[in-house]
Amino acid sequence: MNVPDADGPAHDGPNRARLHPWGRYVALGDSFTEGVGDPEPRRPGGLRGWADRVAEELSAGHQGFAYANLAVRGRLLPQILDEQVGPALDLRPDLITLNAGGNDLIFRRSDPDKLAERMDAGVELLASTGATVVLFAGPDWGATPLLGRVRGKVAIFNENLRAIAARHDAVIADLWALRELTHPLMWDPDRLHFSPLGQHTIAIMVLETLNVPHTLEPLAPKELPELSWREARADDITWARDYLVPWVLQHLRRISDDERHAKRPKPGPVFGAPMPPGTFVGQDPRN
Repeated sequence: MNVPDADGPAHDGPNRARLHPWGRYVALGDSFTEGVGDPEPRRPGGLRGWADRVAEELSAGHQGFAYANLAVRGRLLPQILDEQVGPALDLRPDLITLNAGGNDLIFRRSDPDKLAERMDAGVELLASTGATVVLFAGPDWGATPLLGRVRGKVAIFNENLRAIAARHDAVIADLWALRELTHPLMWDPDRLHFSPLGQHTIAIMVLETLNVPHTLEPLAPKELPELSWREARADDITWARDYLVPWVLQHLRRISDDERHAKRPKPGPVFGAPMPPGTFVGQDPRN
């Protein structure tokens, strides 16, 4: 896999340039990569997310580093491949992250093996450019009511992704193995997207998967009070009514999908310097 060795002078000093070979990063995917759940009004689309955080770190000490994010919330795997791969190739990136398939598994009850066949063709095309390609093994939704029913399909799809990565010399960023994500505070209240704390944690994992030194520090969420069985079930019912049902209906009806656009369609410099370790805009997600 095309991942640099992190050993060397880049480790020296707190203001070191991050050691890596990439100059142009393009992110592809759906709401996960767009950054839904991590609001930031100063960013395009009003979102930050893990991909922006990774780009911030990659840009440090790399003059001319450029970043584009073509992800659009709600997109299914075939849409991501059909709509985003071509424009991504036109941008000539040397680093590509691709996440797709979650919406298909959750909302379309898709066959994970057939999804993998489509993914394989897309990854082959992206990898043929010589760019480093990063794929994401999906998270473990086993503890989430209703979504836990797709746990087996997600696991099967993840194993297919590992085979695809091996076949095309791609890199796997493993959300399933990132057990910190099982903590409720890693998730947005809708339980479908990651909170700022979750996005921060994922950014660290991606950078470490790429073997890139970084300034992000692990953050531990505060412990939550224990809920009684009755309180927990009431909370699940409220969540399903307020978040899950509207979200499923929107996907089934494909509301306004065609009106959505990528938040960073053109590669450009990352805005400003990386935020200090552990810094969040607005409320600290650990509180």
